[in-house]
This record gives sequence, C-alpha cells and structure tokens, in this order.
Amino acid sequence: MEVADLTWPEAGERADPGVILAIPLGATEQHGPHLPLSTDTDIAMALCRGLAGRRSDVLVAPALPYGSSGEHAGFSGTLSIGQVALEMVLVELCRSATDTFDRILLVSGHGGNLEPLRRAETLLRTESRDVRGHFPRYEGDPHAGRAETALMLALRPETVRAARAEPGDTRPLAEVLPLLRTGGVRAVSPNGVLGDPTGATADAGTVLLDQLITDLYETTRHWWPVATPERIHR
Repeated sequence: MEVADLTWPEAGERADPGVILAIPLGATEQHGPHLPLSTDTDIAMALCRGLAGRRSDVLVAPALPYGSSGEHAGFSGTLSIGQVALEMVLVELCRSATDTFDRILLVSGHGGNLEPLRRAETLLRTESRDVRGHFPRYEGDPHAGRAETALMLALRPETVRAARAEPGDTRPLAEVLPLLRTGGVRAVSPNGVLGDPTGATADAGTVLLDQLITDLYETTRHWWPVATPERIHR
C-alpha cells in the first residue's frame, strides 16, 4: 500500500495503468500549545491511507511535511518553504511521479497550501498529466480547535497535550481574516489557536475521520471510477 516499503521492481509491478499514487501534503507548523507540529501531515497521511484501504488501486507515497506556512511565523518550530518553493516542488515531484504512475492525487492537510497546489495542478494538467488536488472540508474551528484536536486524539493520542488545550481566538474566521492576512495568526491569537479545542474527544475524531475518508473516496470515484477487477497485488 505504501510506495516507500517497495523495491523498485515491486513498484513497477504495481504501477498498472490507472493506478493512483496518493501523495499526502502537510506542514510543520504550530498548532497551539497542545497539538504537535506534525498535525497537518498526520491528517493528510491518514486520509491517504484510509483511501487506500477502500480502493485497491491506490498506493500511498511518503508525505511531504513542509508547506506554505508563513501565516504561522513567530511561533517556535514552524518550518515554512513558502508558496513559490512549494509550487516548484509539487511540479517537479509530479513530473517525476508520472514517469511511473498514470494518476497522481495530492491530498493536503494544510489550507495554506491551496494556492500553490492549484497553480501546480493547472500547469501539470496543461502538460497532459493526470494530477488532482484535494482539500478536506469540515465544519468547526479553523485551526488547532476542536475538530483538529479530535482528529489527533483519534490518530495519535500520545502526541496530544490535553492538559494544555485552551481556547484561542474564537471569533468567526470571516471576522479575523483581514487581520490574519496582514499580521498572521500571531496578530489575533497569542497561543496560536483559532477556536476552542476543549471538549474534543477521540470518538468525535473517529467519526470525523471516517467522514473525511468517505468524502475523499467519493471525490476520487468521480474523477477515476473504481477499478474492477482489482489490479493491485496484495
């Protein structure tokens, strides 16, 4: 299921026509005082693995753990490569990937990757490469709030510092967006949280994760109908 575990002959054997290579795109950025810097990457990887569990024509690539996270500057540990660099990385990565795989799926767990991913996707598709980008959508707090905390409690509970979970700026995103664009998250939330993570549970995270994987499955099913018979050798 995961390309990194294969040898090159095995990768070639599994790269049948129509096979999808799912590439998780994340970030290494602050997620409040209670969630790890890997949160976005962990969620993106979980979605790709979940999709591969439902579609036998999906292989999962190693995650890209760096993204465009300039809005989180000023918080220790945030590592951002910016929009221009991310766009170039995605273009070159997908050009290389399409030497082996017909279909490339980019699944981003970080909203800040949206613009560079869309630009890279547009360029790659003009080159006749079958590349698609997906961003999970869910209701709730924008960043490090209840939804992301619940997901991480379901995925990697040992990394959640539950005792440190505290509300940040709880205003609607539309209200704080102008401030975010000019001053970043630090300008509106000293602890880095946009929302209120208190009350998050692993059970809620499990339900949400299943919803997000189902949405990803349905989206890809419309792009690329499920292959029958199964063509991935288990």
